[in-house]
Amino acid sequence: MSMSESRLEKLEAMLLGEPDDLFLRYSRAMELEKIGRHDESIAAFSALLEDEPSYVPAYYMAGQLLARLGRRDEASDYLLRGIDQARQSGDAHAVDEMTQFLDNLKAIDAGGG
Repeated sequence: MSMSESRLEKLEAMLLGEPDDLFLRYSRAMELEKIGRHDESIAAFSALLEDEPSYVPAYYMAGQLLARLGRRDEASDYLLRGIDQARQSGDAHAVDEMTQFLDNLKAIDAGGG
């Protein structure tokens, strides 16, 4: 068992006791991504955001993962929603990070690649 798989098991055990803990849910999604369980990771980010749309880091991480998988339209959707949420919460740093990442995605698309 890898270290990430071990961390995933620990997170899942903690989530049994605290199923609504947003940070644990976010951490679980990140661990799923690290061990290559991409679809499960995206589903975990999506479920987290459905329950708590203001959890801005999840938009950025889901957008990055989807972009790495070549799913740029979905990545752009997450980033745009994340930018909107970050603006609403006054998180200028997150707005800037996601806007820059989105601009890079658009530049790749414009360049055909």
